[in-house]
Amino acid sequence: MNYLAHLHLGGDQPQQLLGSLYGDFVKGPLQGRFAPLVEQGIHLHRRIDAFTDRHPVVEAARARFPQARRRTSGILLDLFFDHCLALHWPQYADESLDRFTSRVYRALAAEDELPGRLASMAPYMIRQDWLGSYREFEVLGQVLRGMARRLSRPWMLDGAMDELERLYQPLTEDFHRFYPQLRAFAAQA
Repeated sequence: MNYLAHLHLGGDQPQQLLGSLYGDFVKGPLQGRFAPLVEQGIHLHRRIDAFTDRHPVVEAARARFPQARRRTSGILLDLFFDHCLALHWPQYADESLDRFTSRVYRALAAEDELPGRLASMAPYMIRQDWLGSYREFEVLGQVLRGMARRLSRPWMLDGAMDELERLYQPLTEDFHRFYPQLRAFAAQA
């Protein structure tokens, strides 16, 4: 899952929200590096990633992509599933997406020392409403272009938007089968 899903599943407290994001930016053992709720969020993030990576629905969704795309299919699914979550947000959350993203952005803005690349990324995330913008399918193309600039082999994402568009309906169905199971897992983790 990508940022929005991790945040949605990570808890309501500002430190839990931060930990949900930190999971992509903090590697290795934690051992008291952060506040307890932040570390709890990082641990949950890691468990969610492990659950997702080995889930049969996700494995089947990855298999929908051509063989040449399998290496990047996990990245594409993460982004696409965040799109599905944003688009179908009222089905999975009681709070509006705008109110939720505002809470996330306030937590980010209030934190003086964000880890790693998140520190430079957060102002853009807030200003450009990255989380809310996932509702728009076209935004995924912008995200993929940004990712390609950071990859050592950017051509690996060439044509990815065309494939996501072609697979839109079955991947959306995969999301709706998977996300309730992931929510149940996160609630018990």
